[in-house]
Amino acid sequence: MAVLNLRPLAGGRILRGSQPFGLDAAGTSNFLEQHGIQAIMDLRSDLERSIVPWLVDSGADGSVPPAGTPSRAGTGAPSRVEVIHNPLDPNAVAGSLQAVETPEDLGELYLGWLRVRPQWVADALRPVAQGRRTLVHCSLGKDRTGVVSAVALMAAGASDEAVVNDYTATTANLPDVLKVMADTWRLHVPSTPAQYFSPDLMILQSPEAAIRHFLMGFAREFGDARAFLNEAGLTAVEVERLRDGS
Repeated sequence: MAVLNLRPLAGGRILRGSQPFGLDAAGTSNFLEQHGIQAIMDLRSDLERSIVPWLVDSGADGSVPPAGTPSRAGTGAPSRVEVIHNPLDPNAVAGSLQAVETPEDLGELYLGWLRVRPQWVADALRPVAQGRRTLVHCSLGKDRTGVVSAVALMAAGASDEAVVNDYTATTANLPDVLKVMADTWRLHVPSTPAQYFSPDLMILQSPEAAIRHFLMGFAREFGDARAFLNEAGLTAVEVERLRDGS
């Protein structure tokens, strides 16, 4: 297995996906090298990370050199992939997951995260703004990853339709991701109820109406994505780099 629901954004500067299912240390190293990943933005809670950790041989700075990575010029030391923990626990921030019954509820949940934690989004995109090819992921690679991806696309000048298409691309991947996720949790937390990962739950779907509700609310409440990120903590230069890819 590997990182599921995986796809590039922003000209390939961002990879979005799920957590790393079934990857040992060698598989992790090969995955990072294959995709040219320079930073990993891990949006999961401490509990989620403990169940499916990144199996990396971290240096003192918490980073890991992928297999075959070229040395930094003049030092003989390998370039390292920084693993950045930027958690958002959806059970503890801005609304209850159990209250999500409609696509509009789901889109409103996403807006709540931005109202309460705007800096979280800015921090998630900072390595991208600094020019590093970054894997952004949560558990399924759907909600937290979807929100960060949507803001990144908007900041890069993408149309609403491009944001909608990226978000709904997850739908076809959900059956496989949910099966692997359910198997993983039952292995590590045997008491997990079977219905916890039911595809009938709205919180485990990626309907078009949810992201359209989010986009309408974002425009109404925050206006421009670049201005939002600037106010949330990215510098004007960093925000501009999200748009032009420099």
